Amino acid sequence: MSASRERLVVIGAGMAASRLLGELAQRCPGRYAVTLVGAEPHGPYNRILLSSLLAGERKIEDLALEDARALPGVKLVLGDPAVTLDRDAHVVKTKTGARLGYDRLVLAVGSEPIRPNLPGIDLPGVFTFRDRADAEALIAASHKAQRAVIVGGGLLGLEAAYGLARRGVAVTVVHLMGWLMERQIDPAAAVLLQASLAAQGIAVKLKAETAAVIGSERATGLRLNDGTKLPADLVVFAIGIRPSTALARQAGLAVNRGVVVDDRMTTSDPRIIALGECAEHRGATYGLVAPLWDQAAVAASVLAGDAASAYGGSLAATSLKVTGVELFSAGETEAKEGAEEIVYEDRTAGVYRKLVVKDGRLAGAVLLGDARDGNWYAELMRRAAPVGAMRQDLVFGRDFIAGAGA
Repeated sequence: MSASRERLVVIGAGMAASRLLGELAQRCPGRYAVTLVGAEPHGPYNRILLSSLLAGERKIEDLALEDARALPGVKLVLGDPAVTLDRDAHVVKTKTGARLGYDRLVLAVGSEPIRPNLPGIDLPGVFTFRDRADAEALIAASHKAQRAVIVGGGLLGLEAAYGLARRGVAVTVVHLMGWLMERQIDPAAAVLLQASLAAQGIAVKLKAETAAVIGSERATGLRLNDGTKLPADLVVFAIGIRPSTALARQAGLAVNRGVVVDDRMTTSDPRIIALGECAEHRGATYGLVAPLWDQAAVAASVLAGDAASAYGGSLAATSLKVTGVELFSAGETEAKEGAEEIVYEDRTAGVYRKLVVKDGRLAGAVLLGDARDGNWYAELMRRAAPVGAMRQDLVFGRDFIAGAGA
């Protein structure tokens, strides 16, 4: 490495790190000698496409992001996770014993799937669905499986269910709450979503609490708290994620739910930046792509020497298309005090739209069956744009309003 370059170590080789490197290449090419450290044995890939890979709609090569080797001054250390961080010596140590010195450091270590402490959780045939290895393991298992139980009716759980169903596996989704994707959509939208899943052969059990994985030598099903037994050849837990904070805690950085950062994505150590799913900003953590892009842009600006760049938080917007039905959700899904709801529903067509308006501005949107206007609604929310003049037609979307001369 050139002695004239500052040493930048980026821990984590996921989408956030890849985006950061691309931003740095544009903002300050040649400033840093970069070492990218990844726990997985391959370079950055598009995690969003894992569900399409599982469903057989994408190939493994479709997931690859821009090869970090193509970016100037980047050295890859893959399949060798960072295990200790010595902030006094400014050194990262990897599992194989490699010692990497740094002038600046970025934590982009993402998150890890939650595995509940249940009887049978460690049996063969029990999976999570979070990374490429998980997807490849599920694909291999699906060749012999006839029945699968997915624990978790959120975004990842439904994507895993769809993928396995597309491979001919009979799938049952077990969900603790009263409706699917309760954090992103309301009960009315969930009814339509569940009907769409049923049409694809995916069964759903709501208000169902898991007691144990059944099996002796390998998983043979799931037992619920009410005693119900669901036979299965494989069981997938997709009940949520938690920020990966072990390395930050070991190093003595400030950690709450995630690694605490300020508006410049800087941790309690001014040499260290954190971004992506591992970072906690103003008490919020994000598991979606758009916030990662926003954070990467700010982090790159800070590393490039921009004294004014700041991150103010992101609008959490969710899109789900892999299940065969378009879904978009952003902002508030229920009207709170002082807000109103605008609802359009066509059950025959499977279309549902609900907008939440507060103080003359759009505060939330839930779209199911036709999500074409999702990005437009999200932009209205980001800009806090007044919508009073188009209030009457707002639920019908941008094209309708444009056609009406609004």
